[in-house]
Amino acid sequence: MCDAVEQKDADSEKIDWGERVEQTHEGAETATIGSRAAGGLLRDAHVGLSNPEPDITACSLVAGEYVYFHYGCDGQDDRGWGCGYRTLQTICSWLHLNRPHLKARESPPGLREIQQALVTVGDKPPSFLGSREWIGTFEAALVLDQLYDVPCKIVHVRRGGAELEDVADELHRHFQTQGSPVMMGGDRDNSSKGVLGVCTSARGSHLLVMDPHYHGPPLDRGSAQGLRWVSWKRAGSLDHCSFYNLCLPQTAREGGNK
Repeated sequence: MCDAVEQKDADSEKIDWGERVEQTHEGAETATIGSRAAGGLLRDAHVGLSNPEPDITACSLVAGEYVYFHYGCDGQDDRGWGCGYRTLQTICSWLHLNRPHLKARESPPGLREIQQALVTVGDKPPSFLGSREWIGTFEAALVLDQLYDVPCKIVHVRRGGAELEDVADELHRHFQTQGSPVMMGGDRDNSSKGVLGVCTSARGSHLLVMDPHYHGPPLDRGSAQGLRWVSWKRAGSLDHCSFYNLCLPQTAREGGNK
């Protein structure tokens, strides 16, 4: 069993990184309106969630703390295009909280900062700044390399849910050796998701999925789990007609030390 153990009381579950609001007017710069603009953001949304089956033979989870970023959490309404950015911000929050030697920044990047990083590396034209164009796993890998000097491994799953079972061992290795959240996205199923863990039994594997599509006031942990914004999903239940790419940040120090 690898049921997560509650480690903090309710007052210590949140971290205040909800300070940025991106202006939607053409040509406007990012504005900061104070550290309580969007309220505190939920930390470690999966803690306390039960295993998906009673007879799990292997379970590997994200190692360390992270923050749940979702639609509108910084005051900008990014519904319909911002899920990749939010999943990436969750990964960045994990780097800040668990890899202090990488903290050249004060906080995870805002949406415009992510766009600027992609323009800087030449992946996007200047017109990308301030746009509502979505990003995927490849762009997330470029941003992590540019802002944190963290390389990423991209795993391509050609036939969706039918083949996701085949990457369960890869995900177990990732969480055991690297520890970071994973970003997943596809073509037909083009909704970005965070993957926080994997559990395997004789009947197959489940992915611990963090869904960034929630829009509303900050959630507490019970609500995030009860409404299934963070939940276990059987790997084979995902779209069989969509390919998926998984972005696995390579965060362990040389020699395997975290």
